[in-house]
Amino acid sequence: MINAAGSLARLAERIPPPVEAVDGHGDWDDTERAVGTRLPDDYKQLVETYGRGDFSGGLCLCTPFGDDNPVRLEADLLEVFGPMRERWPEEHPYPFFPEPGGLLTWALTGDAGQVCWLTEGPPESWPVVIWSRESEYERFDCGAAAFLDGWLSGRLTSELLSRDTDIAPWFDAAVEHDHIYIRLEEGELPYSERLRILRDALAPTADRGGYEYNGSRQDHFIVTGTGWQLTYETAYAHQLRVAFPPSDSEAARHAVLTAVDRMGCAVQSIGTVHGTSSWNPGPEPSDRL
Repeated sequence: MINAAGSLARLAERIPPPVEAVDGHGDWDDTERAVGTRLPDDYKQLVETYGRGDFSGGLCLCTPFGDDNPVRLEADLLEVFGPMRERWPEEHPYPFFPEPGGLLTWALTGDAGQVCWLTEGPPESWPVVIWSRESEYERFDCGAAAFLDGWLSGRLTSELLSRDTDIAPWFDAAVEHDHIYIRLEEGELPYSERLRILRDALAPTADRGGYEYNGSRQDHFIVTGTGWQLTYETAYAHQLRVAFPPSDSEAARHAVLTAVDRMGCAVQSIGTVHGTSSWNPGPEPSDRL
Protein backbone atom coordinates (compact mmCIF):
# COMPACT_ATOMS: atom_id res chain seq x y z
CA MET A 1 0.00 0.00 0.00
CA ILE A 2 1.09 3.60 -0.65
CA ASN A 3 2.22 5.54 2.43
CA ALA A 4 -0.95 7.12 3.84
CA ALA A 5 0.76 9.86 5.86
CA GLY A 6 2.57 11.15 2.80
CA SER A 7 -0.65 11.06 0.77
CA LEU A 8 -2.54 13.08 3.38
CA ALA A 9 0.24 15.67 3.60
CA ARG A 10 0.33 16.11 -0.19
CA LEU A 11 -3.45 16.32 -0.36
CA ALA A 12 -3.62 19.00 2.36
CA GLU A 13 -0.86 20.99 0.67
CA ARG A 14 -2.61 20.86 -2.70
CA ILE A 15 -6.13 21.46 -1.34
CA PRO A 16 -6.25 23.50 1.88
CA PRO A 17 -8.74 21.98 4.34
CA PRO A 18 -11.71 24.05 5.54
CA VAL A 19 -11.50 26.04 8.75
CA GLU A 20 -14.10 23.69 10.25
CA ALA A 21 -14.59 20.07 9.21
CA VAL A 22 -18.36 19.65 8.85
CA ASP A 23 -19.46 16.43 10.59
CA GLY A 24 -15.78 15.64 11.03
CA HIS A 25 -15.49 14.82 14.73
CA GLY A 26 -17.03 12.28 17.05
CA ASP A 27 -16.46 9.03 18.86
CA TRP A 28 -14.66 6.59 16.57
CA ASP A 29 -15.04 3.72 19.02
CA ASP A 30 -18.82 4.08 18.92
CA THR A 31 -18.72 4.37 15.14
CA GLU A 32 -16.69 1.21 14.69
CA ARG A 33 -18.99 -0.71 17.02
CA ALA A 34 -22.03 0.49 15.06
CA VAL A 35 -20.51 -0.28 11.64
CA GLY A 36 -19.10 -3.59 12.84
CA THR A 37 -15.45 -3.20 11.90
CA ARG A 38 -12.33 -1.18 12.62
CA LEU A 39 -11.85 1.56 10.02
CA PRO A 40 -8.61 2.65 8.30
CA ASP A 41 -6.63 5.34 10.10
CA ASP A 42 -6.14 7.38 6.90
CA TYR A 43 -9.92 7.60 6.47
CA LYS A 44 -10.32 8.84 10.04
CA GLN A 45 -7.71 11.53 9.39
CA LEU A 46 -9.45 12.51 6.13
CA VAL A 47 -12.75 12.95 7.97
CA GLU A 48 -11.16 14.95 10.80
CA THR A 49 -9.26 17.14 8.31
CA TYR A 50 -11.90 17.81 5.64
CA GLY A 51 -15.21 16.60 7.00
CA ARG A 52 -18.25 16.12 4.83
CA GLY A 53 -17.94 17.80 1.46
CA ASP A 54 -17.14 17.58 -2.21
CA PHE A 55 -13.78 17.06 -3.91
CA SER A 56 -13.64 18.68 -7.37
CA GLY A 57 -17.32 18.19 -8.08
CA GLY A 58 -16.87 14.44 -8.42
CA LEU A 59 -16.52 12.77 -5.03
CA CYS A 60 -18.44 13.42 -1.80
CA LEU A 61 -16.71 12.15 1.34
CA CYS A 62 -19.06 10.30 3.70
CA THR A 63 -18.59 10.77 7.44
CA PRO A 64 -20.14 8.88 10.36
CA PHE A 65 -20.91 11.98 12.44
CA GLY A 66 -23.63 14.63 12.59
CA ASP A 67 -27.28 14.21 13.53
CA ASP A 68 -28.50 15.74 10.23
CA ASN A 69 -25.80 14.25 8.02
CA PRO A 70 -27.44 12.97 4.78
CA VAL A 71 -24.34 11.07 3.59
CA ARG A 72 -23.34 9.05 6.63
CA LEU A 73 -20.87 6.20 6.54
CA GLU A 74 -23.15 3.19 6.93
CA ALA A 75 -22.78 -0.54 6.25
CA ASP A 76 -26.02 -0.86 4.29
CA LEU A 77 -25.04 -2.10 0.80
CA LEU A 78 -26.17 -5.65 1.56
CA GLU A 79 -29.59 -4.45 2.70
CA VAL A 80 -30.04 -2.06 -0.23
CA PHE A 81 -28.49 -4.03 -3.09
CA GLY A 82 -28.76 -7.62 -1.88
CA PRO A 83 -32.16 -8.17 -3.58
CA MET A 84 -30.80 -6.76 -6.85
CA ARG A 85 -27.83 -9.13 -6.67
CA GLU A 86 -30.21 -12.06 -6.36
CA ARG A 87 -31.87 -11.07 -9.64
CA TRP A 88 -28.71 -10.03 -11.53
CA PRO A 89 -25.74 -11.80 -9.92
CA GLU A 90 -23.53 -11.24 -12.98
CA GLU A 91 -23.67 -7.47 -12.35
CA HIS A 92 -22.49 -7.80 -8.74
CA PRO A 93 -19.12 -9.58 -8.69
CA TYR A 94 -18.17 -8.47 -5.17
CA PRO A 95 -19.74 -9.38 -1.82
CA PHE A 96 -21.31 -6.67 0.32
CA PHE A 97 -20.16 -5.88 3.84
CA PRO A 98 -20.67 -7.43 6.39
CA GLU A 99 -20.13 -10.44 4.12
CA PRO A 100 -16.43 -11.45 4.26
CA GLY A 101 -14.36 -9.21 2.03
CA GLY A 102 -17.47 -7.18 1.16
CA LEU A 103 -17.76 -3.67 -0.26
CA LEU A 104 -18.17 -0.83 2.27
CA THR A 105 -18.90 2.65 0.91
CA TRP A 106 -16.80 5.61 2.10
CA ALA A 107 -17.67 8.16 -0.61
CA LEU A 108 -20.22 8.84 -3.35
CA THR A 109 -19.59 9.98 -6.91
CA GLY A 110 -21.33 12.82 -8.70
CA ASP A 111 -22.95 10.20 -10.96
CA ALA A 112 -24.61 8.32 -8.09
CA GLY A 113 -21.84 5.73 -7.90
CA GLN A 114 -20.21 4.23 -4.83
CA VAL A 115 -16.57 4.55 -3.80
CA CYS A 116 -15.91 1.57 -1.57
CA TRP A 117 -13.33 -0.35 0.35
CA LEU A 118 -12.97 -4.02 -0.43
CA THR A 119 -12.75 -5.19 3.17
CA GLU A 120 -10.18 -7.94 2.69
CA GLY A 121 -7.56 -8.30 5.43
CA PRO A 122 -6.64 -5.55 7.92
CA PRO A 123 -8.21 -2.11 7.32
CA GLU A 124 -4.91 -0.43 6.40
CA SER A 125 -4.65 -2.81 3.41
CA TRP A 126 -8.19 -2.37 2.07
CA PRO A 127 -8.14 -1.46 -1.64
CA VAL A 128 -10.56 1.01 -3.23
CA VAL A 129 -13.31 -0.16 -5.60
CA ILE A 130 -15.44 2.29 -7.59
CA TRP A 131 -18.86 0.93 -8.50
CA SER A 132 -20.91 2.91 -11.01
CA ARG A 133 -24.68 2.93 -11.26
CA GLU A 134 -24.24 1.01 -14.57
CA SER A 135 -22.60 -1.78 -12.54
CA GLU A 136 -19.11 -1.08 -13.86
CA TYR A 137 -16.19 -1.54 -11.47
CA GLU A 138 -12.63 -0.30 -11.06
CA ARG A 139 -10.17 -1.49 -8.42
CA PHE A 140 -7.23 0.51 -7.07
CA ASP A 141 -4.71 -1.11 -4.75
CA CYS A 142 -4.39 1.82 -2.35
CA GLY A 143 -6.31 3.32 0.56
CA ALA A 144 -8.71 6.27 0.61
CA ALA A 145 -6.12 9.02 1.17
CA ALA A 146 -3.72 7.65 -1.45
CA PHE A 147 -6.58 7.28 -3.90
CA LEU A 148 -7.66 10.91 -3.45
CA ASP A 149 -4.08 12.14 -3.67
CA GLY A 150 -3.48 10.20 -6.87
CA TRP A 151 -6.80 11.09 -8.51
CA LEU A 152 -6.62 14.81 -7.73
CA SER A 153 -2.96 15.07 -8.76
CA GLY A 154 -3.56 13.27 -12.05
CA ARG A 155 -1.18 10.42 -11.23
CA LEU A 156 -4.14 8.04 -11.04
CA THR A 157 -6.83 7.90 -13.72
CA SER A 158 -10.33 6.50 -13.55
CA GLU A 159 -12.90 5.91 -16.26
CA LEU A 160 -15.70 6.02 -13.69
CA LEU A 161 -14.61 9.12 -11.76
CA SER A 162 -13.53 11.96 -14.02
CA ARG A 163 -12.63 15.57 -13.33
CA ASP A 164 -11.62 18.59 -15.40
CA THR A 165 -7.83 18.49 -15.38
CA ASP A 166 -7.66 22.07 -16.69
CA ILE A 167 -9.01 23.33 -13.36
CA ALA A 168 -7.11 23.20 -10.08
CA PRO A 169 -8.62 20.62 -7.69
CA TRP A 170 -10.75 21.89 -4.83
CA PHE A 171 -12.80 20.92 -1.79
CA ASP A 172 -16.17 22.43 -0.87
CA ALA A 173 -17.27 21.82 2.71
CA ALA A 174 -20.93 20.82 3.06
CA VAL A 175 -22.05 24.21 4.37
CA GLU A 176 -25.63 25.38 3.88
CA HIS A 177 -25.88 28.13 1.25
CA ASP A 178 -28.44 30.72 0.27
CA HIS A 179 -28.91 31.16 -3.48
CA ILE A 180 -29.64 34.47 -5.18
CA TYR A 181 -30.29 35.03 -8.91
CA ILE A 182 -29.66 38.49 -10.34
CA ARG A 183 -31.21 39.23 -13.76
CA LEU A 184 -29.20 41.84 -15.66
CA GLU A 185 -29.58 44.22 -18.58
CA GLU A 186 -27.08 43.58 -21.35
CA GLY A 187 -24.81 46.62 -20.91
CA GLU A 188 -22.42 48.06 -23.47
CA LEU A 189 -19.32 45.94 -22.83
CA PRO A 190 -18.81 42.46 -24.36
CA TYR A 191 -19.38 39.41 -22.20
CA SER A 192 -15.69 38.60 -21.76
CA GLU A 193 -14.93 42.11 -20.52
CA ARG A 194 -17.88 42.05 -18.11
CA LEU A 195 -16.65 38.72 -16.74
CA ARG A 196 -13.15 40.10 -16.26
CA ILE A 197 -14.47 43.14 -14.37
CA LEU A 198 -16.67 40.91 -12.21
CA ARG A 199 -13.83 38.61 -11.23
CA ASP A 200 -11.37 41.46 -10.68
CA ALA A 201 -13.87 43.15 -8.36
CA LEU A 202 -14.30 39.95 -6.31
CA ALA A 203 -10.67 38.76 -6.50
CA PRO A 204 -9.06 36.47 -5.66
CA THR A 205 -11.18 33.91 -7.50
CA ALA A 206 -10.64 30.40 -8.86
CA ASP A 207 -12.13 28.68 -11.91
CA ARG A 208 -14.84 26.08 -11.52
CA GLY A 209 -15.34 25.38 -15.21
CA GLY A 210 -17.55 26.79 -17.91
CA TYR A 211 -19.75 26.10 -20.90
CA GLU A 212 -20.15 27.68 -24.31
CA TYR A 213 -22.53 26.66 -27.06
CA ASN A 214 -24.02 28.50 -30.00
CA GLY A 215 -23.15 31.91 -28.57
CA SER A 216 -24.39 31.20 -25.03
CA ARG A 217 -21.98 30.99 -22.09
CA GLN A 218 -21.74 29.93 -18.49
CA ASP A 219 -18.69 30.65 -16.35
CA HIS A 220 -18.41 29.19 -12.85
CA PHE A 221 -15.95 30.45 -10.27
CA ILE A 222 -15.47 30.75 -6.54
CA VAL A 223 -14.31 33.66 -4.38
CA THR A 224 -11.44 31.90 -2.67
CA GLY A 225 -11.36 33.99 0.49
CA THR A 226 -15.03 33.48 1.31
CA GLY A 227 -16.15 30.36 -0.52
CA TRP A 228 -18.90 32.25 -2.37
CA GLN A 229 -19.84 30.37 -5.54
CA LEU A 230 -20.85 32.31 -8.65
CA THR A 231 -22.09 31.55 -12.14
CA TYR A 232 -22.20 34.30 -14.74
CA GLU A 233 -24.18 33.29 -17.80
CA THR A 234 -26.21 34.02 -20.88
CA ALA A 235 -27.24 30.38 -21.37
CA TYR A 236 -30.68 30.65 -19.76
CA ALA A 237 -30.81 34.39 -19.24
CA HIS A 238 -28.31 37.19 -18.74
CA GLN A 239 -27.89 36.64 -15.05
CA LEU A 240 -25.57 36.09 -12.13
CA ARG A 241 -26.16 33.23 -9.71
CA VAL A 242 -24.61 33.59 -6.27
CA ALA A 243 -24.39 31.02 -3.45
CA PHE A 244 -23.06 31.94 0.00
CA PRO A 245 -23.47 31.07 3.69
CA PRO A 246 -26.48 32.95 5.12
CA SER A 247 -24.24 34.77 7.62
CA ASP A 248 -22.39 36.37 4.68
CA SER A 249 -25.54 37.79 3.09
CA GLU A 250 -24.88 41.49 3.59
CA ALA A 251 -21.18 41.24 2.74
CA ALA A 252 -21.96 39.24 -0.41
CA ARG A 253 -24.74 41.64 -1.40
CA HIS A 254 -22.48 44.65 -1.12
CA ALA A 255 -19.54 43.04 -2.95
CA VAL A 256 -21.56 41.48 -5.77
CA LEU A 257 -23.79 44.48 -6.48
CA THR A 258 -20.77 46.76 -6.44
CA ALA A 259 -19.14 44.47 -9.01
CA VAL A 260 -22.30 44.48 -11.15
CA ASP A 261 -22.31 48.28 -11.02
CA ARG A 262 -18.73 48.32 -12.36
CA MET A 263 -19.73 45.95 -15.18
CA GLY A 264 -22.17 48.59 -16.43
CA CYS A 265 -25.17 46.25 -16.25
CA ALA A 266 -28.43 47.50 -14.79
CA VAL A 267 -30.22 45.08 -12.48
CA GLN A 268 -33.62 43.89 -13.72
CA SER A 269 -34.57 41.78 -10.71
CA ILE A 270 -33.11 39.92 -7.75
CA GLY A 271 -34.70 36.72 -6.52
CA THR A 272 -34.08 34.31 -3.64
CA VAL A 273 -34.08 30.82 -5.12
CA HIS A 274 -33.16 28.90 -1.97
CA GLY A 275 -32.53 30.08 1.56
CA THR A 276 -33.53 33.02 3.71
CA SER A 277 -31.51 35.92 2.30
CA SER A 278 -33.27 38.73 0.46
CA TRP A 279 -31.30 41.39 -1.44
CA ASN A 280 -34.32 43.55 -2.25
CA PRO A 281 -34.94 46.35 -1.57
CA GLY A 282 -31.81 48.29 -0.69
CA PRO A 283 -29.63 51.23 -1.69
CA GLU A 284 -27.57 51.03 -4.85
CA PRO A 285 -23.98 49.85 -4.41
CA SER A 286 -22.55 53.27 -5.23
CA ASP A 287 -24.47 54.73 -2.27
CA ARG A 288 -22.62 52.45 0.12
CA LEU A 289 -19.06 53.04 -1.08
